[in-house]
Amino acid sequence: LAAIAERGSEHPLARSIYKAWQGEKLPEAQEFKAISGKGVEAKYEDEYIFIGNEELFQDKHIDTAPFKEASEKLQEEAKTVVFLGYKNKVIGAIALRDTLKEYAKEAIAELKRMKKEVLMITGDNEKTAKAIAKELGMDTYFAKVLPQDKEKLIGDLQKQGKIVAMVGDGINDAPALAKSNLGIAVGSGTDVAIETGEIILIKD
Repeated sequence: LAAIAERGSEHPLARSIYKAWQGEKLPEAQEFKAISGKGVEAKYEDEYIFIGNEELFQDKHIDTAPFKEASEKLQEEAKTVVFLGYKNKVIGAIALRDTLKEYAKEAIAELKRMKKEVLMITGDNEKTAKAIAKELGMDTYFAKVLPQDKEKLIGDLQKQGKIVAMVGDGINDAPALAKSNLGIAVGSGTDVAIETGEIILIKD
């Protein structure tokens, strides 16, 4: 069900879920809708599938309590948890983990040696963001940031007199890339992010 719902999405997490599905031919969803910063909904066999974060399930008035304990434990392991809903109830949770790129730590250490302040802005929850920021040696992180708020956050940093370079790869990052003084888009990202960046990294 998760793969059916995520098939239509360009989001990196969605692509991972779709790729993880190993069965025969996957049925197509009748409808698909991406809900910015929250997840997706799709219609299959006249029932709705929802997959996304807690906010999405709050909006749909579906209780995620049955998976609360499991999701908190997974988040403390720096994993992102998305809930899966079907027929108006939560039926599962999927944990995903960003694998750090080789030399990510070294790159951040090098930037800090150059006296650059390195921040992470993520839509991810507080626990996951904190674990990853710590692992990477980040100065600061902002968690649970909705797409429209990424742009505002960049603006706030600029108002403090900072010159901001931003690296991003998704649809959600395009407004923030445009707002920053220097937008750096990852080549494997979405077309809209690539269109908005001044520097495009060819490899992901």
